[in-house]
Amino acid sequence: MNHFNISAKFPGQEGLPWSDLVDESVFLSKLFSQSMHPSDVVPFFYRASGRVDKEDITITTLITSNRLDVFKRMVEAYRGPISVAIHVRNETAHVHSFLDTLHSLYTSSSLMSTFVDVHLVIDSFDRQFNTWRNIARLFSRTDFVMMLDVDFAICTNFRSSIRNSPAIMDKLREGHAAFVVPAFEYVKQKEGTNHRLFPRDKQELLSQVKSGRLDVFHRSWAPGHNSTDYTRFYSAQPGQVYKVTRYQSAYEPYVIFKKEGPPWCDERFVGYGGNKAACLFEMYLSGISFYVLADHFVIHQSHRYEEETRKDERKYNKRLYGDFKEETCLRYDGVPGST
Repeated sequence: MNHFNISAKFPGQEGLPWSDLVDESVFLSKLFSQSMHPSDVVPFFYRASGRVDKEDITITTLITSNRLDVFKRMVEAYRGPISVAIHVRNETAHVHSFLDTLHSLYTSSSLMSTFVDVHLVIDSFDRQFNTWRNIARLFSRTDFVMMLDVDFAICTNFRSSIRNSPAIMDKLREGHAAFVVPAFEYVKQKEGTNHRLFPRDKQELLSQVKSGRLDVFHRSWAPGHNSTDYTRFYSAQPGQVYKVTRYQSAYEPYVIFKKEGPPWCDERFVGYGGNKAACLFEMYLSGISFYVLADHFVIHQSHRYEEETRKDERKYNKRLYGDFKEETCLRYDGVPGST
């Protein structure tokens, strides 16, 4: 393996707050000790220049080097703080080429340079999704975060709604609540490729659901999202927030929660299947309740999947998830507030 030393090409990345206490590489390797190694983690390769309000909501997300276009859409739609972990394949020529592309993108957009903190992960291990999620969350600079996959289009202004609601903000500050933004996708994949035509309010969303164009995200895998109770979502009154009452261990919604306090994602999950569900299941067992924001939604932007790869990885993660659920239930058995 050709190990790439980021500081050799980009001096000045050293000097992070903990560097006078312990070597940075040792610190990061211990921090993500469940991940596959060796791996080069570079926090704040780019640091947003905008003022950070601690009570804002940072979107934490992860991308690979071929997802910059869709990430740019997220930045343009959100116009708020984003902490992104970017995986770069550890081949010297590829790293240099990608960093040039990333630099062009970052410096060409005032929104990017104002709102986005970029953290690089340089190694030869693909799809360490939970490690990347933890990196993005750890280095976010606000008290509250949203765990959101980059392929989802932000269609409504949930950020302002939450920040303008004293009741929701109080629950977030207490640290025992996670707020769900329901997810949808187009029945015909082709319709999901043009984000400009996505609905921007609930009335338009309901119209497209009624016509059969839009449906629950991953309808074929009901346990993934049906705890959201979409029937109740459709009939909810404006401004309503309701509690998830039938939580399932496979539930994997997109949620907003307090950065500090909730458990971190288990980094043993690599590849597709169960990774995000494991994050949320442990949060639920730790005593966090889930609430649905009935005015808001995100929509999946269609793209091709690596189906054969996903099939194999799901088999592995299904076995791992069985063991994970058992040990996690034992860990939280008897913890005050756990369910």
